[in-house]
Amino acid sequence: MTTLEVNGVARRACSECGRIHYVDPKVGVGVAVFREEKLLLVRRLMNPGRGAWALPGGYVDAGEEPRAAAARETFEEAGVEVAVGDVIDVFANPPEDGGALFVLFAAEWIAGEPRHGDDCDGAEFFGRPDLPTLAFASTAAVVARWPGAGGG
Repeated sequence: MTTLEVNGVARRACSECGRIHYVDPKVGVGVAVFREEKLLLVRRLMNPGRGAWALPGGYVDAGEEPRAAAARETFEEAGVEVAVGDVIDVFANPPEDGGALFVLFAAEWIAGEPRHGDDCDGAEFFGRPDLPTLAFASTAAVVARWPGAGGG
């Protein structure tokens, strides 16, 4: 492999055949779910953001519908069933935060009490005054748009 400039971007390429290797981001999904004016968060076990709190979410599997992935990840991480609704925003995470394209959905709590799951060690609903250390810009964006807080 060698590095070539392709349309102004450094790309890895095969030094024999010239085939360019494009690094495509993974697609992550997450939900903003409120219950009784509290936001559901999970405490991360892995980097990026290890030890900080984030919205429940994860990666979309090949062929999986993004809303279904968001509901699945919320149940796996927090033990909570949700109805996934509209897209709130889309974030292009920097490489140091995993480099994924993150689709954030609004969701409605349906059933279940928070319990931590596969890649977190805490799950709970937090009131605005009790928020812990947040992991990502997407989580901070939800807090900024908190319903009834003048942000959305």
